[in-house]
Amino acid sequence: MTDIEEIRRRRMQELQQQQAQQAQNQSSQAESQEQMRREVEAQKRQAMMQLLTPEARARLTNIRLTKPEFVDQIELQLIQLAQMGRVQNKITDDQLKELLRKLAGQKREINITRR
Repeated sequence: MTDIEEIRRRRMQELQQQQAQQAQNQSSQAESQEQMRREVEAQKRQAMMQLLTPEARARLTNIRLTKPEFVDQIELQLIQLAQMGRVQNKITDDQLKELLRKLAGQKREINITRR
C-alpha cells in the first residue's frame, strides 16, 4: 500500500507542477498581448496627432465615448489613407465631419410602424 501511495503522491506533484507551468505561460502570453495592444494604441495616437487638427481630435474623442468601435474604424481608415498618400494636409474638423456623415450614412435605417 505504501508504494501505491508514494506513486500517487509523485503523480499529484507532477500534475501540480504542470498546472503551475501552464498558468505561468498563460500569464506571460497575456502580458505580451497587453504590451502589444498598448504599443498599437500609442502608434495610433501618434498617427492621429499627425493627421488631425486639435479640433478634429477633440471631436473623435467625444464620439469615442458613445461609439468606440466606430471611432476605431475611422482611425484605421484615416491611417490607411495617409499610408496611401491621399492625405496631404492635416484633416480639419469640417473635413472630419464630412467623413463621419459619409460613414454614418452607410448604415441601414430601421423604420418601425405601429398598427
